[in-house]
Amino acid sequence: MESPTATATPDRLDLTASPVELTRIICDIESVSGDEGPLADLIFEAVSALPHLDVVRDGDTIVARTDLGRSQRVVIAGHIDTVPINDNVPTVRETIDGVEYITGRGTVDMKAGVAVQLHLAAALTEPSVDITWMWYDHEEVSAELNGLGRLAANRPDLFAGDFAILGEPSNSRIEGGCNGNLRIEVRAFGLRSHSARSWVGDNAIHKIVPVLDTLAAYEPRQVEVDGLVYREGLNAVGFSGGIAGNVIPDEAMVHINYRFAPSRSVEEAIAHMHELFGGYDIRVVDQAEGARPGLDAPIARQFVDATGTEPAPKYGWTDVARFSAMGVPAVNYGPGDPLKAHADDERCSVEQIVECERGLRSWLTA
Repeated sequence: MESPTATATPDRLDLTASPVELTRIICDIESVSGDEGPLADLIFEAVSALPHLDVVRDGDTIVARTDLGRSQRVVIAGHIDTVPINDNVPTVRETIDGVEYITGRGTVDMKAGVAVQLHLAAALTEPSVDITWMWYDHEEVSAELNGLGRLAANRPDLFAGDFAILGEPSNSRIEGGCNGNLRIEVRAFGLRSHSARSWVGDNAIHKIVPVLDTLAAYEPRQVEVDGLVYREGLNAVGFSGGIAGNVIPDEAMVHINYRFAPSRSVEEAIAHMHELFGGYDIRVVDQAEGARPGLDAPIARQFVDATGTEPAPKYGWTDVARFSAMGVPAVNYGPGDPLKAHADDERCSVEQIVECERGLRSWLTA
């Protein structure tokens, strides 16, 4: 394994560098959510120098488009921010169990995918379809800050397309659509009293135990949607209650996360929560629609054929849902194992970076 060496932010990005080398370069430029500016500046300068692309900037989101008069347009997007660094930048190139990796923050989620996209944006001057490239900020934080959401509000015209690809890590395989995401707080209320005279009060923690029992016994569905089987999940992800060691609590709360198949709308998912916990106070704190697989259109089938992969469902929520909501079918396709996203030993295999570039290039030049 190489020893990591401190790297300075480069003066410019060389988009002719291989996607593997470009992965290391942009991963070594720290861009934790909220601090994407330096990387966004370099991307903007690099793609603005390419005569075959028209470039727009919205905050730290960069859009670069071909305008070749092709009969179809594809949108290809990736976020440039990462979760916080934990002594895993700069990157190293290492071999583990015979597999070569680039290890470091952002390699999986999702700068390797962005590196592939940047390299192809420069290289493909005459693609077979028109392409809109999008590199956006603030994906790893709350939805209201998401750069893609902001761009959709400010410039919805830039989302026009026949198909979209989001470079989220998928082991360089196609993952169609995504599950929806719902978070709720379920509360029980009681009456506060001294614990030495508990019969005077009404213990809210005791009253909320049936909610935990329901969650423990719940059997999540596996739902087939357009040929892909999505696994749902319903789990407690937080709990609060109690005032002091000698006080009967008058309020308790279970924070619940529901990942639901894209066959259900957010409204239907909320209704299901009321079916399960209808006797309690329910407050929705976050919601996001899922997205159907997006593989019905001929252009999508051509992409499947070009990559030579068998599509699978995306269990987590991703920004493909934003494209789906705007009427653009979308899939996830990017290098990296999702199980390594955000991990301290986050690492992406070199082979997957090469394979992702090959798959996209083959399709975009067919």
